[in-house]
Amino acid sequence: MSPGKKYIIVLGTIMSGLGKGIVTASIGRLLKTHGYKVVPIKFDGYLNVDCGTMNPFRHGEVFVLDDGGEVDMDFGTYERFLNTSLTKESSITGGKIFKFVLEKERRGDYLGRDVQMVPHLTNELKNRVRSVGEQSRADMVLVEVGGTVGDIENGYFIEAMRQLSGEEDVLFIQLTYVPSLSPGEQKTKPTQHSNRLIQSLGIKPEIILCREQEPLTKEAKDKIALFCDVPQENVFDDPAVDTVYQLPQVLKKQKLYDAIAKRFKLRKTKVNVGAWNRMVRRITKPPKKLLRVGIVGKYTAVKDAYVSVNEAILHAAAANNVHADVCFVESTDVEKKGTQALYGLDAIIVPGGFGKRGIEGKISAIRYARKNNIPFLGLCLGMQMMVIEYARSVCGMKDANSEEINKSTPYPVIALLPEQMRIEEKGGTMRLGSYPCILEQDTRSHSLYKKKLIHERHRHRYEVNPELAPKLEECSLVISGRSPKKGIVEMVEWKDGFGIGTQAHPELKSRLEDPAPLFVGLLKAASEKRRRRKKA
Repeated sequence: MSPGKKYIIVLGTIMSGLGKGIVTASIGRLLKTHGYKVVPIKFDGYLNVDCGTMNPFRHGEVFVLDDGGEVDMDFGTYERFLNTSLTKESSITGGKIFKFVLEKERRGDYLGRDVQMVPHLTNELKNRVRSVGEQSRADMVLVEVGGTVGDIENGYFIEAMRQLSGEEDVLFIQLTYVPSLSPGEQKTKPTQHSNRLIQSLGIKPEIILCREQEPLTKEAKDKIALFCDVPQENVFDDPAVDTVYQLPQVLKKQKLYDAIAKRFKLRKTKVNVGAWNRMVRRITKPPKKLLRVGIVGKYTAVKDAYVSVNEAILHAAAANNVHADVCFVESTDVEKKGTQALYGLDAIIVPGGFGKRGIEGKISAIRYARKNNIPFLGLCLGMQMMVIEYARSVCGMKDANSEEINKSTPYPVIALLPEQMRIEEKGGTMRLGSYPCILEQDTRSHSLYKKKLIHERHRHRYEVNPELAPKLEECSLVISGRSPKKGIVEMVEWKDGFGIGTQAHPELKSRLEDPAPLFVGLLKAASEKRRRRKKA
């Protein structure tokens, strides 16, 4: 048993989509505010080794970590709530663990044994969970079990956690759903049945959190406590909130931390959370200063595809003490219907993506922003499209394009990174993770970051063509940032007005307590322009 180390396992029951990631992050936030070092882990049962090859339409955003790990978007929630950077070791997928076990079998590491789910697979899972805790030197290890109890794909992981509970100090938390057939008529039977399923697996939840359509009644709490064999004070509401950043405080008021502290014999001292609470108040009680921010993307049918961009806007709005109304604009609609959907926007963001669908719509949106002096931010593919638009419209490079879109373009202003030319496998082979960038003095980018050397996260295969970069600079496109070793163009700017493109994904490092500088600058520029317009 690891001396002093505690483990909290969060299990979802009845249905998916209950918000296990937000609950897990909120518990982590409560523990951190009381001075404990926390590390989260997520298990996902799919057989992909990581999230890198998953389509945003099916899975939502692929979140990228400093070490290049392509992970589930819940990791973005963890990092934003804990204001910390995680490693890919915290991401355990079915594909990753099976690959690891099979590689050991091929090497003969199991000494001729017939390799089985129990004990070989479950042992590796326990070792992985312990290892993450030890490497991070955490006091508390939080484990979110993806999927729903009863799914085939997470059964072996749940069994591993059952075994872990006999070897370590483990607390199981059940997240459930309590439906209402009519106002005041809450039904606890689904929770009772799902709890029995968990207990049939040898696991006894000690705390139950309930999502519901209306506040949990005393009668419903009493029934859940009685039939699920937990104290009534260990049954908690997980209510709808104006912003997810409220949830730690909501759970604190219900004394969830006290229940965890009693179980683990934790201290009740806490650190200053004034900055967090101040920013949350700016979100829940926004000022009248409203900004309309457009995200022109190609996956807008699935809002989860742009979670981090949306959150970075929220953080920047709180930092500027303004209210941001985010509007999603499908880039294919801009291609078909023109730029009418962009009218009235105070700022425009073109985010990342892959493939040629909707590309011309993104370019049209960028041209609209540049010509109408609307503050603009291009992220990854958005920066590449910004360069293409400038090359076509300002530099006279007719039909300039990216080699990804048109290999026979006469002006390939966006080209494949040299190290990508011999790569055949898709998974985990892009330029991934945190890379340095040197910012040029007297540029808008430098004024926003307030330092010369920055580090941001990347996920791309293409770059601004170094052979054509001088031609772009001759036409007054400002190259404001480059990688120090390879000279890759990392950041560009329009000479006039606020227009910045970055090859990186700064939204991935934006936190409520530490908002991304480019997003803060974008909304500040939009706010100042709106104020000037009102005075005119």
